[in-house]
Formats: sequence, C-alpha cells, structure tokens
Amino acid sequence: MTLPRTPRNRLLSVRRAVLPLASLCVLTTACGAEVEGGSTTEHTVTIANCGEEVEYPMPQRPVAYDMSATEKMFALGLADQMAGYVMPSTADEPVSRSPYKESYDAVEVLGTDVISREIVVDAKADWVLAGWNSGFSEERGITPELLEEVGIQSYMFTESCFDYGDTPVTIPPLEALYTDLRDIGAIFHVEDRADELVADLQERIAVLEETHPKGDPANVFLYDSGTDQPFTSGGQAAPNEIIEAAGGENIFADLDQRWTTVGWESVIRAEPEVIAVVDYGDQPVEEKIAFLKSFPGLKSVPAVEEERFHIIDYGEAVSGPRNVDAAEKLAEYLRSIGR
Repeated sequence: MTLPRTPRNRLLSVRRAVLPLASLCVLTTACGAEVEGGSTTEHTVTIANCGEEVEYPMPQRPVAYDMSATEKMFALGLADQMAGYVMPSTADEPVSRSPYKESYDAVEVLGTDVISREIVVDAKADWVLAGWNSGFSEERGITPELLEEVGIQSYMFTESCFDYGDTPVTIPPLEALYTDLRDIGAIFHVEDRADELVADLQERIAVLEETHPKGDPANVFLYDSGTDQPFTSGGQAAPNEIIEAAGGENIFADLDQRWTTVGWESVIRAEPEVIAVVDYGDQPVEEKIAFLKSFPGLKSVPAVEEERFHIIDYGEAVSGPRNVDAAEKLAEYLRSIGR
C-alpha cells in the first residue's frame, strides 16, 4: 500500500525559513537546475527529482547507499565531503575490485547491511543519496518524507523513479545516469566536473554504437542470481542499455521492469547466445556459471552449448559511471565471438 506523501519541497521550505538570507540573490541556471546565489554554503538549487521540485542547500554531511550512489559521489570527486556510506556485505568483493577503492578506504563505513533511518540520524547526515526500493523503502521506514521529518534531505536515483509514487517517471537508464550526475554536480556546485564526466561517458557510448556489426544483434540474458526463478534486468535497469550499447539485445528488454524475477521457460524460449553473469554476493560467479551449465532446461540454449558466459562486476551492473566500462567490455566479448 502506498502511504500519502507530503510534498518534499513544502517541508524543505519550512526548514529553510530559519536559515540566514543571502544579502544578494541572483537567479541563474546550471545543469537543468535553478541556482540561487549567496555564499557557498547558502547557495540553493532547485531540482526536479522523481517528478517533484526540491530545493537543496549544499549538503554538509552527505551519506550514500550501495555502490550505485557511492561511486557517483566518488566519480565527481566528492569523497572528502562525505559523512560516510552504507555498503551491504554482499558487495565486499566488488568494492575490493573497484577503481575507487582508495576513496572507499578513505570514507567512513556507516553500516554493512541495508540503510536505515537510525544509521543516517546517528551519522548526523543532512542528505542521503539512494534509490527507491534500492535503499529507500516504506516497509523499512526510510523514505524521503520520513527523513525530512527529522531534518534530512534526500535525492533518489532517476532510474529508480520508475518505481516511485503514483505517477512514475520513466527515463532510459543511461540518460537517468547522466541526469543523476548533473543533478548531484549542481547540488554540490561541481557542475563543470559533472559536465565533463557526462560528456566523456556519452562520447564513449557513441564510439561503441559505431562499432555495432550489421545484422540482428546477439540475444543476451543477464543473470543476477536465483535457482527456482532467475533474477534479471528488465528494460528499465542499467544492464538493458549496457547490452544495447555493446551491440546486443536484452532478451527481457520488453519487460517494463527494473530488476525482477522471471520464469526459466521464458529464458529457454528466448534462446540467448550469451549469458552475462553479475559477480557479487556470497555465491562465487564460478558457482553461478556451474549452476547454469548443469540446469537441465538450459542445456539446449546456445549460450550454454557454446559456453558463452560473460562476467559483469556488480559495480558495473548497477546504475553508475562504470556502466560504460561494462558496455565496452561486453562489446569486446561480443566482437570476439563474431557478434
């Protein structure tokens, strides 16, 4: 059941009324956000986040959840401004392999399970970066509205807006990533860094698209986990566009979901030529591949017959700047098998 939501901008306006006003305010526009001038700490930006206009003063104690949020902050050079991050222990191995490992080591770990309101309150956070149903959760009592009641702002990943509220916002996953980077850049007044990063990612995607071979794209099945039912990516999660940018086609691209479970029968019918396996969690990726090879129904699937398995690191599979790395690696693999 969806609980009634108090408009986020109304709560924020009440709290801001106690802040000192800048002696001179100038309205400008940057990164799609309205920016109100004053001193560095008094600047505010107005961002459309999941369809709601929210006004943000610059966060002083931001907290991020999981690799998606944390690496967006790191990629923008904001590690030294963070109060900490919460990282489920299932991501321990991906974190150890991350190119941002030095930043991970430099920032305080606030928790090794799911994020909670108690964790962010204890950390004296004033801003939280997470996704809807990817950190924020009505069932667990941590939503943007509940955080606002205790004076903490939030920003939800644009990709996750697909799952949020009565009027969900649907944006292609890579465009959602670019939106997040620009918005976070505006909130922390590092717009130039964000613009440079987004331009680089877009250029690399454009280069990949120029290398697509002629003919029908290779059918690719993204396998995250699950034995009774596989957990995979629909058309609204990052792997869908990772596969597409690489020159393949997600066999569940038409599924109007982000991450979801499906039946093995639908996988078998799709006859994937390649299975991309997400590497994380308590089960080593080698065990996941061994299971797929041994599963009776998959024995006739081309990917299993030809042993065409490609590994995608968890930090590259969730919405984040390394989605483009994943696309480049998958493209290289597809070309290596003539696809």
